[in-house]
Amino acid sequence: MSHMGYRCLMAVDRDHVLRTAAALLTRKSTATMDEVARAAGISRATLHRHFAGRDALVRALEALGIAECEAALDAARLHEGPARDAVHRLIRRIEPAAGLLAFLYTENQLFEGEEQNAGWARIDERIEALFRRGQQSGEFRIDLTPAWLTEALYGLMASGAWAVSEGRVAAKDFTHMIVELLLGGALRREEP
Repeated sequence: MSHMGYRCLMAVDRDHVLRTAAALLTRKSTATMDEVARAAGISRATLHRHFAGRDALVRALEALGIAECEAALDAARLHEGPARDAVHRLIRRIEPAAGLLAFLYTENQLFEGEEQNAGWARIDERIEALFRRGQQSGEFRIDLTPAWLTEALYGLMASGAWAVSEGRVAAKDFTHMIVELLLGGALRREEP
């Protein structure tokens, strides 16, 4: 096998390991490296060749989460149409990665000591710009900052992912629940 072919094979394997780890840690955030290796169908030594330890694995999962978010942001076409519709498209597009994002959301070692990955700041800026656009168009209330609306969106997506994974909420309701609570609030409106 050529050197390039070998590198390509390694890259495919690493992606498989990463996605398997993401799926496992989404369901069981305390899973050990041994459990990750077993789930991926590889030895602990092979896993260690790809990721020196749990921190390295989490960093790689963070990069994957950022890439998935940025792809969802692109696919959601945030500048098109009413801001409310763009929020709906964004949540629908991000839903497949919501479990991974929920895991990353709680992995506080991502934010301890080291600089926060610049990818999160880029994502924050894009989502905040969407909420700002909705405020400027008169769709969204202006007493809540775009930064707070963005944090609230992250919190609701993480909670939604956990509720779905625990079977307390139907997966098909994920987008509807988040959009309605975030944009509609919990107060019941008076019927006209």
